[in-house]
Amino acid sequence: MTTAASGLILGFLLATAYGAGFHLLLGGPARRIILYLISAWIGFALGHVVGDLLNLTWLRLGALQLFSASVGAWVALILSWWLAGDTAVRQ
Repeated sequence: MTTAASGLILGFLLATAYGAGFHLLLGGPARRIILYLISAWIGFALGHVVGDLLNLTWLRLGALQLFSASVGAWVALILSWWLAGDTAVRQ
């Protein structure tokens, strides 16, 4: 397995865990987990690209920009929660 493929798999698994954990913490309807998973995947990918463009070296794991990708995923999750409305917390 190449470094890029293993980084892609690890990134997908981490972003999925971030999205599922976010849904576990906030609760809400089952369809909300789809929003959180997609947001985490997109945010993780964008964070990785930004970290790669800025050549950040914090928590770099092989080809994966782990720090910036994780920050991107969490920013996307919080943004999606805010844009969708925080009805999951109020219920």
